[in-house]
Amino acid sequence: MEDQNDTPEEEKGKNKKGFFGKLVKGLTKTRNNILGSVDQVLNSFTKIDEDFYEELEEALIIADLGVNTAIKIMEDLKSKVKEQKIKDTAQVRELLMEELKQLMKNDGDIYDFTEKKSVVLVIGVNGVGKTTTIGKLAHQYKDNGKKVILAAADTFRAAAIDQLAEWSNRAGVELISQQENSDPGAVVFDAVQAAKARNSDILICDTAGRLHNKKNLMEELRKIFKIINREYSEAHKEVLLVLDSTTGQNALQQAKQFKDIADITGIVLTKLDGTAKGGIAIAIQTELNIPVKYIGVGEGIDDLQKFDSDDFVNALFDQ
Repeated sequence: MEDQNDTPEEEKGKNKKGFFGKLVKGLTKTRNNILGSVDQVLNSFTKIDEDFYEELEEALIIADLGVNTAIKIMEDLKSKVKEQKIKDTAQVRELLMEELKQLMKNDGDIYDFTEKKSVVLVIGVNGVGKTTTIGKLAHQYKDNGKKVILAAADTFRAAAIDQLAEWSNRAGVELISQQENSDPGAVVFDAVQAAKARNSDILICDTAGRLHNKKNLMEELRKIFKIINREYSEAHKEVLLVLDSTTGQNALQQAKQFKDIADITGIVLTKLDGTAKGGIAIAIQTELNIPVKYIGVGEGIDDLQKFDSDDFVNALFDQ
């Protein structure tokens, strides 16, 4: 039986299949936020002039794309409108979609690490869904035939170790852990030895997320990297930063701070289904030049998927 409280937008999403359907449904709040503002501008103007561009830029800024990203989009948009001699504001919508797809397009090889012997370090502040993300990635990789080991290197929160143990059971993968407050480096050392001994494909390491104590966190991560490089130099190193999309521009600030600490290879955006601030995905990729690799649009174990810019923008504009 359908939920009687579903909005027409959500009903529409339910009728579409697979993850794209979840994406359409999950981006409902963001779509209403971005498209509501954008379409209002497009429908309010009959000609393309400076006032039109100013209003459109403001609409993008309000929709959590941020000032820098909005300015870049508008510059490219103006150039294409002039080049293609576009006079109709309705055509600007299509141009905007194409611009967003291009801004967010990832290289085809960004998931190659899943086909190599890899160590995946997962970083991010507490509360963003880091441990849950690790569990879902482990499940996904195992489903794809990979041998996965988890390392509970966030040893400062007992709950983090317990939560990871629960996810390792759900995903059916091995967990390497020690007692609360033990040395994270020692956990990673043990996990690397286990990964080599058991010929595992992917080792995923949870890490502490105390960004307010940046110096300690930097030292801790440096030590972990040193151990991995020394003990498992042949493995590919992947560093995924988990961000909570409901925090909007704060997520962008966190990404900037973590970029100072670690060489981030990809972003995981969680909780897209619970926010109107999903436009932050566009801002992060555009401003930091770090690819969004995975997005989460639900609580289920299968609700974390590889990011596809075409699908994301199509779902955003519900095409």
